[in-house]
Amino acid sequence: MAENRIGPERIKFAYAWRKVIKAGSVIPNGSDAPVEPVNPYWGLYASVTRMDNDGKPDGGWYVGEAMTREEALKSFTIWAAYGQFEEKTKGSLQKGKLADLVVIDRDYMKIPAKEIKDIKALLTVVGGEEVYRSPELK
Repeated sequence: MAENRIGPERIKFAYAWRKVIKAGSVIPNGSDAPVEPVNPYWGLYASVTRMDNDGKPDGGWYVGEAMTREEALKSFTIWAAYGQFEEKTKGSLQKGKLADLVVIDRDYMKIPAKEIKDIKALLTVVGGEEVYRSPELK
């Protein structure tokens, strides 16, 4: 969609995550809800694979601009907090920060990339308080 709107030359400089990170900057990530689904695992998947949830385009869209798994995770945590000027209270698990965390059903760093979009939250803690517990978690 973006390439159709801005053209084949200008698109080379859009969504250029690798270039931005290599230049020493950060990418604060999140969803465009309500335009896009709020599911952060879909965003992690797209950041790493540069594909949509149907695996298109094959091999990824400008795959040279993909983030590593660690960079994608940072983009949804510490870099997102930085983008909100809240890195002193959010974005990482450290003494004195809000205890925001999620326990997931698989190892994000080790699963095949195609499975990232299928991750499910088992437990969510916000500000040190449990706000969600999956029936799967006892």
